[in-house]
Amino acid sequence: MANNFNSTYHVKPIKGPVHLSLSVPGSKSITNRALLLAALADGTSTLYGTLFSEDSRHFLSCLQELGFPVTIDEEHCIVTVTGYGGNIPKKEASIYVGSAGTAARFLTAMLGFSNGIYHLDASEQMRKRPMKPLLDALASIGSHITYHGAEGCFPFTITGSSCNKNSIEINIGNSSQFLSALLMSAPLMPNGLSITLVGEKHSLSYVNITTHMMKQFGCQVETQKEGHYIIPAHQNYHPQNYQIEPDMSAACYFYALAPLLGGSVQVSHIHLDSMQGDIQFLTILEQMGCSLIDSDKGILLKCDMPRTYPGFDIDLSSCSDQTMTLAALAPFASSPVTIRNISHIRLQESNRIEAILTELTRMGITCKELTDGIFIEPGMPKSALIETYNDHRMAMAFSLIGLLVPGIIIQNPACCKKTFETYFDILDTIAK
Repeated sequence: MANNFNSTYHVKPIKGPVHLSLSVPGSKSITNRALLLAALADGTSTLYGTLFSEDSRHFLSCLQELGFPVTIDEEHCIVTVTGYGGNIPKKEASIYVGSAGTAARFLTAMLGFSNGIYHLDASEQMRKRPMKPLLDALASIGSHITYHGAEGCFPFTITGSSCNKNSIEINIGNSSQFLSALLMSAPLMPNGLSITLVGEKHSLSYVNITTHMMKQFGCQVETQKEGHYIIPAHQNYHPQNYQIEPDMSAACYFYALAPLLGGSVQVSHIHLDSMQGDIQFLTILEQMGCSLIDSDKGILLKCDMPRTYPGFDIDLSSCSDQTMTLAALAPFASSPVTIRNISHIRLQESNRIEAILTELTRMGITCKELTDGIFIEPGMPKSALIETYNDHRMAMAFSLIGLLVPGIIIQNPACCKKTFETYFDILDTIAK
């Protein structure tokens, strides 16, 4: 391949329209939830359609370091995990979660509810991301945490709780993963667990995936009122033969080509009944003039009149991972675009609001930061070298602009290995 993926990727402009039919890897969100639930089950689970990426490999490596039997068939995207009914095979271990937020939060909760001593560390990027609300919640029910750096951050040692307290409060203003982590490991608690949300709340679309998958693996979550979750005692996860959905977040980059370049895009095995919150992004694309058909093969999105959509003012809290994708489409609207209720993305792989504004400004697009979002005025982007901040979603989303505008160069495209190792390979095939 001509591009050096360790340095830069020169995006090749495409003369639309495009007519694409393609597949994307398995969902990161579902893969990493399935790995945890399989480890907590009593027996061997087989996971089909598994995503193999930097994040999921860190998760798999952590499970192996904790003593779980794991077999990996990467060619066929199959993983088996043998669990021991909530018991961790090794009572003391060291694990490294890399930059995987799901591994960081999900495994921390599992180990905090166990009865061992565990040493956890992460990449420099993950060391800067929020962990304190989850760690404080675990400490409140008896987990002992020793920090080896800044308080509330990696690295730390956690000694699991043998406490019989069965209620906990958690603030998920920075990440709904804190709640998902507690929910999935709650069946380890001998008397069940009651979880109450406090403080700011954003979209619970990913939490809905969590509770749905818990049910699929055999454990129920009761919600008596908004912000209050009860996980009854004496529940056990059961091993499953489990099919993982394709990654809707990854599919959205390709679906965005329809309103950008015109034509049609179909992603295999993506359907409207997907449990992933990013399926709602297709509704936004419909509002931008696209038509949608859910066929047996997968959703087909068409657009006959590219770049004719008006601007809009939108609450994107339900699919905030698509903020960068929508920001890449915004300059080509006929009037300004406002994206709201995404304040929490400042604390993700990068400060995504700051990153979006910096790179749009670099391309000559007028934009500004809002308290909870961004405002973008229409305009034709100029050629630019795009900084990605080691953030896979910045790299993938801003490459879309280069399919229309000559001279867009993506720095550090290899950061996409976090979730979608072959993204730029697929982009190369589209550009041919």
